Amino acid sequence: MLVDLHNHVLPGLDDGPTSELEAMLLIQNAVKNGVTHIVATPHHRNGQFNQDANEIKNSIHVLNSLLQEREIPVTILSGMEVHLHGEFMEELETEILTLADSMKYILIEFPTQHIPQFTESIFYELQLKGFIPIIAHAEKNTEIRRHPKKLLDLVNKGALVQVTASSVCGENGKELKKFALKLCQHQMVHFIASDAHDVKKRPFLIQQAYLVIQRKLGNEMVKYYQRNANHVVDGVEFVTLPPRLVETV
Repeated sequence: MLVDLHNHVLPGLDDGPTSELEAMLLIQNAVKNGVTHIVATPHHRNGQFNQDANEIKNSIHVLNSLLQEREIPVTILSGMEVHLHGEFMEELETEILTLADSMKYILIEFPTQHIPQFTESIFYELQLKGFIPIIAHAEKNTEIRRHPKKLLDLVNKGALVQVTASSVCGENGKELKKFALKLCQHQMVHFIASDAHDVKKRPFLIQQAYLVIQRKLGNEMVKYYQRNANHVVDGVEFVTLPPRLVETV
């Protein structure tokens, strides 16, 4: 099983595919990358897109039916990428989908430039309720790059971290590649995911990223990231490697 935990494959729901055809092409791109399970994570509450949980599940049902008809060997599971906002806890029970219906893991996006002041308190409340926050594309956040200890503090308090395959591969520039790999080297990363949006500009690069990780850190780290993603789909907690502080880039 090869799981991708962060992507935008559902047609017409956010800035991913605009049509069913585009969605199917993107999903086939995932299959070529060896992905067997796609956890679809459309944007929610990011200032542009607000999702309806039932609409997400209906879209997934339609795509899974098409995939079965065409005998394409991949399964789509539900989720969302939730922009961290002040009303997060109020929405938790009614509007927010956990990853793969795990009732445990939630993919959370920070603003690009900073970490919201209420992050720690919301993460604490989430964990009291039995949820585990996963910080999406942490390497892209400016404040995290300038002050990586702030990310370390969140990890030490139970948050998990995802970095983007395209950053690991260098598609987002040398600085992001360098920082993403440093986070990996210092065991502050728990998942590699594609954040795929389209075939041309933001495709699934998950296999390429794992090859980079294998060359830089060894095959055991690749297995670690893959196992962790499998555990999310299974809805179980898992032991993580002890993180170490990254010096600023």
